[in-house]
Amino acid sequence: MKLLILFATLLVGVIGVNQTRADNPAPRLICVYDSTSFTRAGAGKLAISELEPALQFCSHLVYGYAGLHNDNSKLIPLHKDLDTDKEKHYLTITNLKKKYPHLKVLLSVGGGRDENPEKYLSMLEASVNRMAFINSAHALVKTYNFDGIDLAWQFPPNKPKKIRGSIGKFWKGFKKIFSGDSTLDEKAEEHKEEFTSLVRELKNAFRADNLAVSLTVLPNVNSSIFIDVGAIINYLDFVTLAAFDFQTPTRNPKEADFPAPLYELNERNPEHNVNYQVQYWLNGHCPATKINVGIPAYGRAWTMTSDSGITGVPPIAETEGEAPAGMSSLEPGFLSWPEVCAKLPNPSNSHLKGADAPLRRVGDPTKRFGTYAYRIPDDNGDHGMWVGYEDADTAGNKASYVRAKGLGGIALFDLSNDDFAGRCTGDRYPLLRAAKARL
Repeated sequence: MKLLILFATLLVGVIGVNQTRADNPAPRLICVYDSTSFTRAGAGKLAISELEPALQFCSHLVYGYAGLHNDNSKLIPLHKDLDTDKEKHYLTITNLKKKYPHLKVLLSVGGGRDENPEKYLSMLEASVNRMAFINSAHALVKTYNFDGIDLAWQFPPNKPKKIRGSIGKFWKGFKKIFSGDSTLDEKAEEHKEEFTSLVRELKNAFRADNLAVSLTVLPNVNSSIFIDVGAIINYLDFVTLAAFDFQTPTRNPKEADFPAPLYELNERNPEHNVNYQVQYWLNGHCPATKINVGIPAYGRAWTMTSDSGITGVPPIAETEGEAPAGMSSLEPGFLSWPEVCAKLPNPSNSHLKGADAPLRRVGDPTKRFGTYAYRIPDDNGDHGMWVGYEDADTAGNKASYVRAKGLGGIALFDLSNDDFAGRCTGDRYPLLRAAKARL
């Protein structure tokens, strides 16, 4: 009798485990690969041979970016010579599935790389344009053996807002009575319905070939304005929230702050954090398992001035916009993780001064906001820098958040900004590895 009870208990346990696995599929690890990194010179170029070591960790590779034809809204490569004509990079990428059969490869559209963002709204307004896009997308995906489309749609981003205390918030509200708010999109409700139609029609066209349709919500895009969560979610395989770049030196040149906090900070915009963005989609009845949290593999860097203070504690006032570009990424105010890592204290820079002096790193024991590093200006007011960034610790913290919430996974933006060559510590893709380990 005891053996019978034990057998029954074990059977119930096995059924329970199997049911749990069925209800909670393996987490996604979305690896974003921006093809512009392939065209860089020097250490910033991510060649296929250096891409491959990451693919053992990735469940999906999202290849960016394609765009819209200016005249007819058809889907076209943004780097035609690279992607489809001379080097046929599309086929090089999708052929990697032969070596990594677990990998799904999606072609991403927009991603902030298309130089004419206005057409992303205008094409929604005519069904003939939507069908031209869908037909061309289907043909492109099938021709080059992609597993689907990722819609990193270029909706207009929110206007940047200054961090305010209670008095500033009161004054802003008082001014609204007389001036009103500037409108982001005069036809927002129409565009929301039209985007729903696009997603529905695209999924219906892709369904017969079992092709995926996913959505990436780009940084600073207000989902409540452009996206009807409840109406589109059944037509999407998953949604990636690029919940970062809330503060950048381009959008907020006079004030530095955490670019991608996990939770809300005091006296900040309550929407500018990962948790708020996730909760918005959950409240809109999006299944948790369809939500991926985007993690940037880079930092945003401001120039500190003599008036910025000496503590380094954000928010940092009186900054002067973008810090100088890194030697590999070549973008002012932007530093890839290996570029940040090289500026942290190490034996090779401990004796250096001026613009080459090391930054002081400040970790995040609360696991809520992020890591930053800074260097106060010298006696002449020069060489000050403040950078908020992701490292292995914060990437792991966000992966733990995803696991605790029962979300679908994480997405790394992008592989070329992680330390793909292992220049900093000798480990390749440390942020990707850290996130994978915590998932």
